[in-house]
Amino acid sequence: MFRRRRREQPEQVVEQEPAAPTRESGPWDADEPHPETDRIDLGGLRLPHNPDFDVRLASVGDQHVGVVVIYEESSLQLQALAAPRSSGLWDEVKTKIRAQAKDLAEREGPFGSELSGEVKSDGNPRPARYIGIDGPRWFLLAVISGQGANDETVSEAFIDFVKDVVVVRGDEPMAREEPIPLRRPNEQTGETTDEGPGFSPFKRGPEISEIR
Repeated sequence: MFRRRRREQPEQVVEQEPAAPTRESGPWDADEPHPETDRIDLGGLRLPHNPDFDVRLASVGDQHVGVVVIYEESSLQLQALAAPRSSGLWDEVKTKIRAQAKDLAEREGPFGSELSGEVKSDGNPRPARYIGIDGPRWFLLAVISGQGANDETVSEAFIDFVKDVVVVRGDEPMAREEPIPLRRPNEQTGETTDEGPGFSPFKRGPEISEIR
């Protein structure tokens, strides 16, 4: 007598929810749990979308090396650099900045030690605030200049922006202090993917311009 084998039920795939962030705010490393919000994908940096901010890529030759965010006649410059696995770069970078701008004072800010004061731009003094964040194998330098360096409201808007930046270091070997590569949102690396109808990297649809 043969018994009919019971049909095997396919295993149910349990979808795992993304792990909750272990910190209250960033900047985030791409490999750590972080809030999945609307961001502009520039390759090495993913920036929070804010329709009030004008985002521009800073380029040297054909290479995009940083980002300039303009808001309320003030600017926020962002540059992500490769850093050693064993130690951060901020202490070293601070020393280099103070050697060039001796009037800057060190103080504590939302990300730890930072530099603030006035620097000369086109021969004229301009308020500036230098913020450095050491991450895992990367370093993010944020420079607030203009009115926003002293204005609490504008400064807070820039700080909130920095807190939601995602840094994509990647696994490829990079030299110390080498800029992490950036690209325009419509520049694809590797395979191209069909995002489907209605896809836009921006809610408001602005173009990212370039500063050289």
